[in-house]
Amino acid sequence: MFNDIGPLELVTLIVLAVLVFGPDKLPKVIQDVTRTIRKIREFSESAKNDIREELGPEFKDFEFEDLNPKTFIRKQLDNEDLGLKEIRNGFDLKKEMAEVTDALHSRDSDTSSSSSSDSSGGRIDMTKKPEIPDRDDRPPFDMDAT
Repeated sequence: MFNDIGPLELVTLIVLAVLVFGPDKLPKVIQDVTRTIRKIREFSESAKNDIREELGPEFKDFEFEDLNPKTFIRKQLDNEDLGLKEIRNGFDLKKEMAEVTDALHSRDSDTSSSSSSDSSGGRIDMTKKPEIPDRDDRPPFDMDAT
C-alpha cells in the first residue's frame, strides 16, 4: 500500500503527526485510524462476497482485480491457449538486431572493397541518398489514369 514512500518521507510524516496531535493523543489516533481501515476492508470484502453470491455459481472464479484493464490484458496474453508464450520466447530481439547489424556491416565492407557499383548483386544501398531524376526523365503521361 505504501510502497512508494521513502524513509525520509516516512520520518517527515511521523514528525508532522507528533506535532499536530501531540505525543499524548498520537497512540489513540493511530488506533482509530487502524480500526477505520480494518472496518473499510471488512466492508469491502463483504460487498465482494455479496456480489459473487448474486452473480451465481458460474462466476465463482470471478476476481475483481480482473476488471483493471492492465490486469485483464496481462492475463489474456499469458493464456496458454493462444500460444503467445512460444512466439515471445522464440523471438530474441537482441539476436535479430545483431544479425541485422552484422549484415549491414558485411554489406558496407563488400561495397567499399568492390570498385564497381553493379557488383552488389542487385541489392539497394540504404546509406546512399536516391538520385534526383533529370527533368527530361519524366514518366509517360497516361490520360486514362487521371
